[in-house]
Formats: sequence, structure tokens, C-alpha cells
Amino acid sequence: MNTQSRAIIVQPGMGKELHAFGNTLSVILSGEQTNGLLAVTSELTPPGGGAPLHVHSNEDEIFLVVEGQLSYFAEGVWTEVGVGGVVYLPRGTAHGYRNVGSTPGRHWLITTPSGFEKFFAESAEEFAKAGGPDMSKIVAIHRAHGIELLENNPRESQE
Repeated sequence: MNTQSRAIIVQPGMGKELHAFGNTLSVILSGEQTNGLLAVTSELTPPGGGAPLHVHSNEDEIFLVVEGQLSYFAEGVWTEVGVGGVVYLPRGTAHGYRNVGSTPGRHWLITTPSGFEKFFAESAEEFAKAGGPDMSKIVAIHRAHGIELLENNPRESQE
């Protein structure tokens, strides 16, 4: 394996699209391209969609909001983050997010080191199966990638 970094330029629309959990994830830079240092993805989330409360043990996450109304749960509270806002979630932080708007939301997601894109690809394969995903396999995929789903999902305040 070549461990020397090299410049990479990715033109718009060149990412690989994956579909799982009701979301569309476009993998712009994968760990294969960055020698495992990071992955860069763009995620489109429909109204009401998002991710349940969970914890990553393998990677830190940085979300950059580019479209829509997205709310993130971290440090015990929900916070709506506007377009141009950033959310940094070091590994070990319980978190989730929701699209609280009436239009699709989009955020860029940078994970370091890489690996999240492999988790999502495996999940997308399971979601693509006829009859839908076997949720016990989805839970196993989470575990295999160091992601723990948490039982208690906090509700957003209705203020």
C-alpha cells in the first residue's frame, strides 16, 4: 500500500451514491483515496429523517450544514444548526440528528479516520435487498464498525 499522500480533485457529481436509512450518502473521498486518514461525504436527508442516538468508537465526525433545517443532539440537548454551521463530534460522544424542516436537508460529513463510508455501504447493501433490510443484520453492521445504537432516543423539545 502506498502511504504517500497525493493531491486529489473530485468534480461535482463524481461521488458514489449510497442509499440507506432513508438517506442518500454521496462518498466524495473514501479512505482508499486518503490512505485511511479521512472520508468526505455529502448526505441528503428527507423531512423527518435523520439518525438515532448513537456513539462512534472509531471516528470523529464533523458536519457542515449546507441546506435545510437540521437539528443535532449532543451534550444532552437538541440544537438547530443553520446553513453554514458546523458540528464537531469527537468519538465517544452520544449524538443524533433530525431534519426538522419541510424540505430535504443536506450536510457534508467528514470522518477521521475513514471507515464510516464502509459502514454506510454495507448498510446500503442490506437496505437494497428485496423485502427490505433485516434489522438484526443492520445492528450487527453497526457493531462491526464500532457504532453503538443507544436505546433512549431523546425527543426534540416542542417549544
